[in-house]
Amino acid sequence: EVVVTISHAGYIKRTNLAEYKVQNRGGMGSKGSTTRDKDFLQELFVATNHNYLLIFTEKGKCFWMRVFEIPEGSKTSKGRAIQNLLNIEQDDCIKAYVNVKDLTDKEYVENNFIVMATKQGVIKKTSLEAYSRPRANGINAITIRENDELLEARLTNGSNEIVLATSSGRAIRFNEEKVRAMGRNAAGVRGVTLQSATDEVIGMVCVEDIYSTVLVVSENGYGKRTYLNDPEDNEPIYRITNRGGKGVKTLNITEKTGKLLSIKNVTDEEDLMIITKAGVAIRMHIDTIRTMGRAAQGVKLINLKGNSSIAAVARVPKSEEEEG
Repeated sequence: EVVVTISHAGYIKRTNLAEYKVQNRGGMGSKGSTTRDKDFLQELFVATNHNYLLIFTEKGKCFWMRVFEIPEGSKTSKGRAIQNLLNIEQDDCIKAYVNVKDLTDKEYVENNFIVMATKQGVIKKTSLEAYSRPRANGINAITIRENDELLEARLTNGSNEIVLATSSGRAIRFNEEKVRAMGRNAAGVRGVTLQSATDEVIGMVCVEDIYSTVLVVSENGYGKRTYLNDPEDNEPIYRITNRGGKGVKTLNITEKTGKLLSIKNVTDEEDLMIITKAGVAIRMHIDTIRTMGRAAQGVKLINLKGNSSIAAVARVPKSEEEEG
C-alpha cells in the first residue's frame, strides 16, 4: 500500500505508507510535503500499486495511470508535475482524479460508474467498463458542447445521490438512478436548469452518507454547513427531486455574499483550505464551522481585504500542525 498525494498545482507522487506513521490526535502532525509557495496538498488517498488513477480534463478527456507508474517520492519531496507525465493538450487542464481499484475485474467495472457534471448543468453517467481499456493518448469521456467545460467526475455505485450547486445559490439533489448510463461519446442529459445566462454549475457532490454535511462557500467568504438529512428525524433538508429542476435555495445570495463558488461534501475530520485571488491561503478545521439551515446566509469564513474575492476552495486532510 502506498499514499498518493496530489497538490493543488498538480504535483503528484506516491510514498510508502510506513512513512506516514499513525499519530495521536492532538499531536503536532507531520510535515506532509514541501510544496511550492501557495501550493498545498489537495488529494491524499491510500492505494495499492495495482490500482488505477483515472484523470479527467476540462475538455472531457480521460487519461490513465497505474499507481506504480506514479513517481515515487519521500514524504517531504514535491513530486512531479502531472501534466508532464501525460499527453495532455497545452490548453487543457485537469479537473478530477478518480482512484479505481481494478479495471480487469468484470463485476467491479460493470457495477460501478463514472458520473460527470459540466458548468452548463449537463450530467452524464458512464459504466466504468467503458474506461477499462487504457490508451496512451487518452479517450473522450464526454462530448463537451460549445462554451461548456467539464467540472467534476466521480466514481459511484449506481445508487448514490448527487447534489449539483449553481452560482445563483441553488442546489438540486437527485438519485443517480435518474440518470441512465450512456456511452463515452454521448453528451449527457440535463442535471439542473440554470437561472440565467450568467448562472453556472459550480460543483457536484456524490453522497455516500446521507448524514454527512454539505459545505457551501461564496465569493466574498461566506459559508455554512448543512446536513443533507436532519440527523434527528431523518427528514431531508435538501429535498430529493427529479433531475433537471431548478433546485432549492442553498445559500441566500446577496450583494454582501457574492455568488456561490464552491460546494463540498465534508466531515468533521477534514480541513478546509481557502485561497483568495490575491494568493492568500487560509486553513481551518471544518468542525469549527457550525451547521445551520438551508436558506441561511452563512457566516463569514474569511475576512477579505479590499475588493479581493476567493479563487479556490479545497477540502484537505486534517493537519494538526499550524494552530492559530
